Amino acid sequence: MLRRLLSALFPSRKAPAPGQASRPGPPARRPAPSGEDARPTRGGALAHTGGGRIAYAPERDGDPDPGEIVWAWVPYEEDASRGKDRPLLLLGYAADKRFAGSAPDLLLAVMLSSKDHSGHRGWVPIGTGAWDRQQRPSAVRIDRLFAVPSSAVRREGAALDRARFETVAAAARAAHGLT
Repeated sequence: MLRRLLSALFPSRKAPAPGQASRPGPPARRPAPSGEDARPTRGGALAHTGGGRIAYAPERDGDPDPGEIVWAWVPYEEDASRGKDRPLLLLGYAADKRFAGSAPDLLLAVMLSSKDHSGHRGWVPIGTGAWDRQQRPSAVRIDRLFAVPSSAVRREGAALDRARFETVAAAARAAHGLT
């Protein structure tokens, strides 16, 4: 029955097999947006250069909160019209005039990677956690901030403990002058 419902809602997509998660397909290719009008082409994170307020407020309520690691679509740095679904650490709340009036719940985020970035500038190691089923050590990229409407968050992964969050927050404050 679920397959029939999905097929009716999304006729061009094949319904997932029972027990198999549905994943979004690749974004449509469009010219890369640039400047202040740059917006994600499929709803998701947006490169952020504005201000923001760092806060730690994770809650187990199903809503994305600062201090949590979540998944959302993130544009590639070299081509904002393309990207992929990836984990993000929510640092707090973003101030971004591009979303004025349309996203009161705009979250400030940095991306995670399970690749080894030890010794690389702009990366803060955070170790392992429940956000990665394979328990691989992760690092957070500090030099690239994102503004993410809460509606663009696909799923929550886990909350980062306060001590590791504060380590990342301190690095973000130093790099971007955040409060």
